[in-house]
Amino acid sequence: MSNIPGTAAAPSPKSRIHGCLLGGALGDSLGYAVEFDSIAAIRSRFGPQGLQDFAALDGGSHFSDDTQMTLYTVDGLVEALEWANAGVGADANACVWLAYLRWLETQGVSAPDPAPRPQPRWIDRQPALRHRRAPGGACLSGLATGEMGTVYRPVNPDSKGCGTVMRSAPFGLVPHIPAESVYKLSADAASLTHGHPSARQSAGVFSLLIHSLVQGQGLLDAAQVAADHVRSDAEAAPELGERLSAALRLAGEATAPGAGTRGLLTPEDLVRELGEGWVAEEALAVGLYAVLATATGSPATGGSGAAPTPVEHFKAAIAVAVNHSGDSDSTASIAGNILGAYYGEACLPADWLEALEAPDVIRGMADQLVSVTTA
Repeated sequence: MSNIPGTAAAPSPKSRIHGCLLGGALGDSLGYAVEFDSIAAIRSRFGPQGLQDFAALDGGSHFSDDTQMTLYTVDGLVEALEWANAGVGADANACVWLAYLRWLETQGVSAPDPAPRPQPRWIDRQPALRHRRAPGGACLSGLATGEMGTVYRPVNPDSKGCGTVMRSAPFGLVPHIPAESVYKLSADAASLTHGHPSARQSAGVFSLLIHSLVQGQGLLDAAQVAADHVRSDAEAAPELGERLSAALRLAGEATAPGAGTRGLLTPEDLVRELGEGWVAEEALAVGLYAVLATATGSPATGGSGAAPTPVEHFKAAIAVAVNHSGDSDSTASIAGNILGAYYGEACLPADWLEALEAPDVIRGMADQLVSVTTA
């Protein structure tokens, strides 16, 4: 996969932050429209190519709990950084936990009395974030215990749902911290709701991938960093390494010279090879495959063979990540986060942004993160 597209000029940190959060929300929103549909149902509704564009959605679009929790992750990090910028040490994971408890309230669930009652913040006043959009069961139940889960004292110890990885891109957007700290922050925050090693590690690896992109690495290099981290971890869940290796191998086959229209996996083969995306390592693998396999603009992705523009790449990747019999909003959200962090806002289709729910709220949270990380 040497023909990974590049950018004429490196995006600014602000553009990467906005691109990552908006890109994730776009993927989430398109995927949410078909989240619980089989590929047969998607084709029946939208045609042989499946759902390709927001214009096909008659009733408009909504983002799901994936974007809600991602923005609350941002808010927790912003609060921790506000304390740090004021010269006061704060437990970042505790700040994220308090943010998630406030998200829990927006879903109509109250934590038991022993749990703290966090003070409201700007994000809590946004009506668009107070809708219940099929939230993950483990996210709800883990937070509803009122216990701050940790690696050593996990809540939902057997849960490996994708509710960890789909909310973890923001950890990779914080500059000036070492890669290992990014991984630890993300994995620790995953433990707030999910106890299975793969759920924690998938979140940590995803944040590490985003961090690598923000540091200026290419798509394939960042993916290799993530895969190498798993391979070097003696305690890594075997299924995580297997899924990441498969995603890289299959994407390489899709973009190999001469692959042509046979290169890209069918939606049926995608699920067979990488999974449906309901669990953490599968969601990460599908989202990563969608990004890498569409990077060359080959006929398999509807391109001419030349490197695609950022917008073309974004649309092609999201289409792959959406159209399968699985957790379409989470896999497409992950793909959108990755490409937004890589290209910045240059990859976001203008017509898609016009269809996005509450873009001012997403940009508002992005601006808060920009502000505290450049203070």
